[in-house]
Amino acid sequence: MKLLKTALSLAMALTLLIPFTALAFEEGYGANGVEESKTYTVGQMLVYALQDEYLARAEYRDIMATFQVNRPFSNIERAENQHIALLMPLFEAYGVTVPEDDAKEHLALPKTLDEIYQLGVQAEENNIAMYNAFLSREDLPEDVQSVFERLLRASQNHLSAFSNQANLGQNGGGRWRK
Repeated sequence: MKLLKTALSLAMALTLLIPFTALAFEEGYGANGVEESKTYTVGQMLVYALQDEYLARAEYRDIMATFQVNRPFSNIERAENQHIALLMPLFEAYGVTVPEDDAKEHLALPKTLDEIYQLGVQAEENNIAMYNAFLSREDLPEDVQSVFERLLRASQNHLSAFSNQANLGQNGGGRWRK
């Protein structure tokens, strides 16, 4: 009987780990790894969401250092830290291992601020699509749904800010302050 319980415990543990092991071999990182037509476990969604928040934070840090600009990137970087903090309790609640922050390995910084504003628009659109895909799951736990909805709204705000700045750049307008 003890052997059967041990075997069942091991089988359950392996069942829980298989989605996360497979995730390590999938292409993409953060929102870029999410396919709208695919179904994800809560653990996979949390990992992709956290990777995307890590990536955004790393991008804003590199942008500020490289281009010697501050706002709004410093404000959005603080927001990304808050987003990461919102996600962390869900990892514990659902027994998901928090992935390492290796976002710097996935960065490709454009050469100009105009390109960065366009990249910001695209990144936020990808982020919004990721959260919409996750939120379309009908059996999403309420706490996960609440956090994803909050992060979706934040991405919509960031998209608006980047879109406005990209449009200003195209029309010869001003830039964010240094």
